[in-house]
Amino acid sequence: MSFNLLKMYLHFTKYQRTGIFLLFVIIIGLQLFYWLSDFTISETKNPEKEKWLALQSQFDNEKMVVENNKPVVFLFNPNFISDYKGYKLGMSVEEIDRLLAFRKENKYVNSVEEFQKVTGVSDSLLNKISPLFKFPDWVQHKKEIKLYSNNDYAKKEFPKKEKFEILDINQATQEDLIKIYGIGEGLSIRILKQKEIMGCFVSMDQMNDIWGLSPEVIKELNNHFKVIIPSTLKRINVNEASLKELSQFPYFKYVLAKQIVTYRSMNGDFKNIEDLAKIKDFPVEKAKIISLYLEY
Repeated sequence: MSFNLLKMYLHFTKYQRTGIFLLFVIIIGLQLFYWLSDFTISETKNPEKEKWLALQSQFDNEKMVVENNKPVVFLFNPNFISDYKGYKLGMSVEEIDRLLAFRKENKYVNSVEEFQKVTGVSDSLLNKISPLFKFPDWVQHKKEIKLYSNNDYAKKEFPKKEKFEILDINQATQEDLIKIYGIGEGLSIRILKQKEIMGCFVSMDQMNDIWGLSPEVIKELNNHFKVIIPSTLKRINVNEASLKELSQFPYFKYVLAKQIVTYRSMNGDFKNIEDLAKIKDFPVEKAKIISLYLEY
């Protein structure tokens, strides 16, 4: 195609050139208008509506906090109240000790009235905590048990109750533990491993620290075993032990051991477990057990 032919196609009159120029101006103007204009719809603000929405949001947040902080209540058998549990319930040390002494005789409270008779708790405290008590089903349905006459007892022969020897838990073998109903190979190994870590058991309450033991199994263990602290138990001298030695004690963590060493260096030697309990994050619920592993 020659240059003259191309020039003929691209040749515009004066009016055509003016029209094309105006068209470009309009297009560029519309583009600038599109990019520079704000097409968002502005909503008319209502002060009362905004105030109500703010209050509603505050109500929702407070309701959520209350629901999250609502305590979960669990029923429990009062025969297995520990020192810490009794303290949380509001019982005094004397009341807790009465219950523990009663349980050491292998006796059980079977009613709210009997619990108050054994512990001596006040009526106000009893009314507060008794709704949380849960006794075994056979206690609740005791009245449904059939009563036999003397003739029935004379005719029926009952098997004699088998007597068993109460063993020292620190001398128990895996075979001894497996004889307990509810304990298999896995749980027996776990109990022996815990005894190895601690050096020995100093209280049957330590069974509650072993994962996987149900209250029923712990009850059977208490019926068949007792604790005899061996004379070979190497106690930790809390006033002389190093940070490493204290942190290796299972009931102490490194942070707590460091606080013990710091407190000891600033305030002098510890005299008893009460002095140790003053340290922040000390497991006071385990104080009686811990004290049996220490010396001063």
